[in-house]
Amino acid sequence: MEQPVTVGRATRASGEEPEALEALVGASLTARVTLDENGTVTGWNAGAERLLGYSAGQLTGHRAADLLAEPIPVRGGLPTLAELPRWNGDIALRHRDGRKLTVRILAHHRPPGADAPAWLIVSALTDRQSPAGLDDSLVSWSFAQSPCCAQAIYDTRLRLRRANADMERATALTEEEMRGLRVSEIVDDGAGLRAERGMARVLRTGEPEYQENYLRAPGESREHAWSVFMSALRDHEGTVQGVCLSAHDMTEQFWARKRLQLIAEASRRIGSTLDVTRTAQELADVTVPALADFVSVDLLAALDDAPEPPVPAVPAEGPLLLRRAAVRSVTPDAPESVVAAGAVGSYPAGSLHFESLRTGRPALHEVSDTGVTAWLARDPARAARVRAFGIHSVMTVPLAARGTTLGVAFFVRHRNQEPFGHDDLVLAGELAARAAVSIDNARRYTRERTTAVTLQRSLLPQRLPRQAAVDVASRYLPAGGHVGVGGDWFDVIPLSGARVALVVGDVVGHGLVASATMGRLRTAVRTLADIDLPCDELLTHLDDLVARLNTEEESDGERTPAGSAKTSGDVGATCLYAVYDPVTRRCCFSGAGHPVPAVVSPEGTVELVGLPAAPPLGVGGLPYEATEVVLPEGSLLALYTNGLIEAPDRDPDTGVHRLREALARPAASLEALCDTVLADLLPQRPADDVALLIARTRALDARQVATWAVPADPSAVAQTRKDVVAQLERWGLSDAEFVTELIVSELVTNAIRHAEPPVQLRLIHDTTLICEVSDGGTTAPHLRRARTYDEGGRGLLLVAQLTERWGTRQSATGKTIWAEQTLSPA
Repeated sequence: MEQPVTVGRATRASGEEPEALEALVGASLTARVTLDENGTVTGWNAGAERLLGYSAGQLTGHRAADLLAEPIPVRGGLPTLAELPRWNGDIALRHRDGRKLTVRILAHHRPPGADAPAWLIVSALTDRQSPAGLDDSLVSWSFAQSPCCAQAIYDTRLRLRRANADMERATALTEEEMRGLRVSEIVDDGAGLRAERGMARVLRTGEPEYQENYLRAPGESREHAWSVFMSALRDHEGTVQGVCLSAHDMTEQFWARKRLQLIAEASRRIGSTLDVTRTAQELADVTVPALADFVSVDLLAALDDAPEPPVPAVPAEGPLLLRRAAVRSVTPDAPESVVAAGAVGSYPAGSLHFESLRTGRPALHEVSDTGVTAWLARDPARAARVRAFGIHSVMTVPLAARGTTLGVAFFVRHRNQEPFGHDDLVLAGELAARAAVSIDNARRYTRERTTAVTLQRSLLPQRLPRQAAVDVASRYLPAGGHVGVGGDWFDVIPLSGARVALVVGDVVGHGLVASATMGRLRTAVRTLADIDLPCDELLTHLDDLVARLNTEEESDGERTPAGSAKTSGDVGATCLYAVYDPVTRRCCFSGAGHPVPAVVSPEGTVELVGLPAAPPLGVGGLPYEATEVVLPEGSLLALYTNGLIEAPDRDPDTGVHRLREALARPAASLEALCDTVLADLLPQRPADDVALLIARTRALDARQVATWAVPADPSAVAQTRKDVVAQLERWGLSDAEFVTELIVSELVTNAIRHAEPPVQLRLIHDTTLICEVSDGGTTAPHLRRARTYDEGGRGLLLVAQLTERWGTRQSATGKTIWAEQTLSPA
């Protein structure tokens, strides 16, 4: 069904009958002729017959050129008529009675293939029936009655002379009331003064000027946007005699543009971080004051610790508990808010927040609405805020994403007297939808990050083990921003012979996979360290392990379903392994693609340990080498991951330089030194995980160590026991004599009987008592259960029962069997 089209005050169907239209326009008032491409007449109307005296029957099918009294004038440089889309001008024609007529014509050349003649030629005939002076009247009426443009005419003194009906409506004044006044006197606003200054420039230069002004007409609550054109009015001699001001109301286009700008601004600002509270605040910041005078963003308190999928969000009967995540107001400190930021508010059934989340649809309310007044009647504190600030219009928009209800955004107007409209509700819904997706992303990221951090911290040492070789302090900082937790780790591992292993490593990547891989590698390092492998050999075994993990990942990747993430080849890590011996004060280092450690001498000099270049773990192909350094007692060792020295705004060399400066600075304790290093080198939110381990070396006094070379003769065992007892008495350890004699007797006897010389016994007295027997053999003993009538096989079992721990370590010349006893407090 055709829709009616409004023309003036009359309504016509769009399918106007041709006969009625011809009668309306007076078809005979125009001479209309159609020609084909060859110039042959194909159409001839009554107006053409009136003009030249020929009937249609006389000329149809004849050449139109026969009617020319003179050749058609051709303008220089123009293409031929056949190439022109249109031609207009004066031509000389011959009337049927022989007289010559000069006729002004307009010729349209229609495109080839159109279902119409090639040329349409028209010429207006003088309408002698038009009343005299009609043209001037039409001009006057069109100015006064123009429905789409507010116009006013000003003289050379910029005093108003004429104004049309639209200008009268825009200013709420009649033409007579404005006559003789200036623009700045008619509009008491900065926009009036700007327009008057522009009109003065038009009078001075004669050039037109354009402005955009924004003002509110008296009696209207909404500000209008005006597109203002000012142009000079000239007489026949070209002298400027006045200025015409035309103003087009572009309010709808202006607000549409503002809404698009606000959406673009929201796309740029909302979701800049993966933080729930900050994302909610970004929604509030974007919409105040551009859309509302006050905005609060409230998230469901039930989602604070909700599992996935979340629990049902909206209770059927109420009340609804919402946590205020963000608030923003045009008034400082947002006094309109009844609930403080971070606090939980209770919203009963029937409240705007409750109903918005129950229905899941945005809603627009005036404060005078029945539902709003009923809610406020049950909430005196909120009602008092409404009265105090003159709140008159509100919107509630649910926040939901991926099927999860998150909360509600509450928009209020009180300073802006224009009530919210449908367009505002649509805009608020668009902004809330964008924010909801970002909030949900942040919520999911926060939950996963918390899980990963919890996993990672559970895999790191909860407290550093007791050992005598070094005093240690450590720090671990998970990465800030979007990268998530990584695979950095550190460890302190007590070894036999009062030695200690210091480890720092970094797994490539971030997230749960990196944390889990870090846990596997840390366990592997502790296992390999427990069997006392040398530094370089330990890293070689660790490199093989990472290579096997890569192979496993690649095998899993082949079975990965289409469209899912593949992880093949992603396992890689760097590591630094150091072993310090407090007896010899020697420290052995070996690294796998890791930043080199720093050593601070007791005098405060900071040096980097020169380690051979080595690839990261998992690369393979090159051997790992060990470097041994003798450290004075009281030296500091600093082991760290690359997140400490690398940053987006600086190169690693600069980071190393700043690290050396921080380490050289005196500190009250190792804990204080760790804090100093982190404060000097790291931003508030580091871009990568950071692990830092600082150790101060200790050295055992020579009087705490006793060593004997034992002859390879069973008779030497008795003398060895006597020497050990005498040494224990000198140390004041008489209570340990009986157990130590048994341990020494068993270990020395086994070495003499089953191993190869040379045999050496060493006692180390520190917080524990360590007994070590070294020999030239390579076969390690092991525990076994002796049968009833066996003459031997019970010695190591006895040693294991009497000591805190025992074990074997290999060396380049043989092996060492050690046993450690816990000493009773003095």
